[in-house]
Amino acid sequence: MSIVVQKYGGSSVADAGKLQKVAERIVKTKEGGHDVVVVVSAMGDTTDNLLGLAKQVSANPDRRELDMLLSAGERISMALLSMAIRELGGDAISFTGSQSGIITNDRHVDARIIEVRPFRVQDELARGRVVVVAGYQGVSYRREITTLGRGGSDTTAVAMAAALGAEWCEICSDVDGVYTADPRIVTSARRIPCLSYEETQELAESGAKVLNAQAVEFAKEREIAIYARATASPLPGADPTVDGTVVRRFAPRVPGSVVGVASEREVVMIQSPEIDRLLGVMDNFKTPGKQVHITKMNSGQNGLTMILSKKMRIVRKLLMKQILRIYLPLLALPLYFVLYHVLIVRDDRVTFTNRWHL
Repeated sequence: MSIVVQKYGGSSVADAGKLQKVAERIVKTKEGGHDVVVVVSAMGDTTDNLLGLAKQVSANPDRRELDMLLSAGERISMALLSMAIRELGGDAISFTGSQSGIITNDRHVDARIIEVRPFRVQDELARGRVVVVAGYQGVSYRREITTLGRGGSDTTAVAMAAALGAEWCEICSDVDGVYTADPRIVTSARRIPCLSYEETQELAESGAKVLNAQAVEFAKEREIAIYARATASPLPGADPTVDGTVVRRFAPRVPGSVVGVASEREVVMIQSPEIDRLLGVMDNFKTPGKQVHITKMNSGQNGLTMILSKKMRIVRKLLMKQILRIYLPLLALPLYFVLYHVLIVRDDRVTFTNRWHL
């Protein structure tokens, strides 16, 4: 019996009614003759709400304790989904990331999966059960609970699919695939039926939010086909590109040289000719770059360009450094003028046009 891995995002399991609809879809997949492993995210805005609570009690929460807190969201949804499947007559069991064998490095908040040991998952599949796995989390080789960062449930699903030798990995969300642009911004955007791993990874790293870049990297290494589909869509048929996007190694080329356009708000560009120094700063702050490029500087020498989220701690510190460098000579001006310029005008320029040189 072939194995299918399905992943359902937070919007798909945001309340009890949506959980029940997801459970119905899972039971149909099982009745279709497949062994089913389900990876589930936290319900709705649970992760953001938990993070908000942490910020209320601590201005700078300990990363280990954040992992302990944030991993609770997926545990809630996995248990509820397992109950919902049982109510429909199915046989299901839920596992945390550690119980399902997701082994990561020891980096908290944004850990990377280094190995999957799905022995318990395989045992339960052999008993005919649907296995519901908490996404976004794992356990380090030091036996510490870790989380995988935003979009980590996608990575959990693809890694589990690779370890189990699944036929495909279905990523279900509230959109029916990958589009040529964000349809909320570009109304004429079209769904792309098929993409290569490289194209999808580039779109994901540039801001497209349908699939996680690390998950696509995992799929590429193990040649796992990814079906990006809407939760409300029917189960994949003979041609899954009809109502979704299929990501695979040899995707047919679309007409023209541009596949799609990705956009993202609240990012900054940091540029430096001192590559080792910039990488050292990133490592000290444990900050992963969204994109890293080796580029030619004005002087003709190689430099490093890194795109970062404005919300990261290092960006806030570098922003303050930049502000002090620019405005320190102007301290004789009225304080209210300087503050207004820093918080309003300069902030807009940093977001869209400013380049920082270290």
